[in-house]
Amino acid sequence: MSGIYKANKENIIKASQIIGSGGLVAVPTETVYGLGASVFDAKAVANIFKVKGRPQFNPLISHIYSSDMIKEYAIADDRALFLASKFWP
Repeated sequence: MSGIYKANKENIIKASQIIGSGGLVAVPTETVYGLGASVFDAKAVANIFKVKGRPQFNPLISHIYSSDMIKEYAIADDRALFLASKFWP
């Protein structure tokens, strides 16, 4: 599946299915299009590096819904959790 799709419930479901099956999706941001994949899928993450021609030493950003989810995705001490609670939107 390729193309540009409107942001609606049906297409968001399609995008989540693509990500869930190890694929990549392009998403618009304020300045550029980003590539999205599951942070838990090492092959999909490696594919982002490959597709972008990004060096392995240049880390990717993981976006999460809220600071409450940090412990599912990262190791964070009390200082990091405090900063997240103060500065995250």
